[in-house]
Amino acid sequence: MRYWYPADDEETGRAVEVLQALRRFHAADFDMRQRLRTDMDMNETDLRALRHLIRAEQAGESIGPTDLTRLLGVSSAATAKLLARMVASGHIRRVPNPSDHRAQHLYATHAAHHEVRATLNAMHARMLGVAESLTPAEQTTVIRFLDLLSATVGVPPEVAGPRALLPAVPIGPESPNRKESDHGPSN
Repeated sequence: MRYWYPADDEETGRAVEVLQALRRFHAADFDMRQRLRTDMDMNETDLRALRHLIRAEQAGESIGPTDLTRLLGVSSAATAKLLARMVASGHIRRVPNPSDHRAQHLYATHAAHHEVRATLNAMHARMLGVAESLTPAEQTTVIRFLDLLSATVGVPPEVAGPRALLPAVPIGPESPNRKESDHGPSN
């Protein structure tokens, strides 16, 4: 579907194909994450919390409840419920902060680490295989493209400015882009 991109030249057509491939990957990644949440019996926020804890542990850092609240962008009440649920399910353990016993450090349990590895190892190995199959030049190009795209979509519209990539597309029966299959038969 090229519906908001001009389809009048080959170069733009190839660029649109790249974006369509990225959308297909995004949809496949979303489906994989849905399966992961189902397999691990977790919601999206629980899984994100677990990823933050595992990432922090790998970096040799500690995360407390306040840090997790900030990282997840949820309320402290939502974090308290999440922690109660994930401690009860055996995914997270709380450890008193050695320098301030009123505070806590949060860690993924060994069982959670094992569950994540068991669920994701094969998929990560396949993904790594695909990345390794690229030449160094292709890898550099993909990294540059994804980093540039990340920076582009990460900028709020008010910061990016009013300049639009594409002209406005007319809406209604007089639109040259309108297809009968999209809107029913025209009269």
